Amino acid sequence: MAILGTDAYTGADDVPPLVRDALTAARASGFPCSCRPEQGRLLHALAGGARARIGETGTGLGVGLAWLASGAAPGVQLYSVERDHERARLAAGVFADRPEVTVLTGDWRRIEEYAPFDLLVLDGGGQGKVPGDAPADVERLLAPGGTVVVDDFTPATGWPPLHEGGPDLARLHWLEHPALRATELRLAPDLSTVVGTRLLV
Repeated sequence: MAILGTDAYTGADDVPPLVRDALTAARASGFPCSCRPEQGRLLHALAGGARARIGETGTGLGVGLAWLASGAAPGVQLYSVERDHERARLAAGVFADRPEVTVLTGDWRRIEEYAPFDLLVLDGGGQGKVPGDAPADVERLLAPGGTVVVDDFTPATGWPPLHEGGPDLARLHWLEHPALRATELRLAPDLSTVVGTRLLV
């Protein structure tokens, strides 16, 4: 979720219909932190490579999930978990006629019940960015060859990447994870994402 991400769609007409529906719900609820369009387009593209299951933490009002569902092939199941009950209820309404999409309510770890995933988007937990939020165990949650996306970083300008004056330990965790081949993608001047693929061995 990105601060003012919902507003980033002002004037954007080139989004899938399901994304428009989720944006309508987000705006009606005054939810400002939707997935930004740059991130959404990446999720849409990556979803096309999933074979069976996609997981997401942090549904919000479903904008990122809508990008994923719009890009996924027929038959792929999508699971997203949101800790806020009202947001989860409203997001589930956006996907009411999409039986392949399940919106769960609760702690992000509920996503573990549906693993392994071909694509796992860590947005609302499991990123390891804040104290008490341990990074998700990708060796357990990702199928071999599966992809993890950890979003909402400020683009790094040097090595090691910094956060608040010190090494960015969360970003380093993902970029140097021994089970992943990972890289940072700059999506906008102020936005980057770490994308990693689980190694086959």
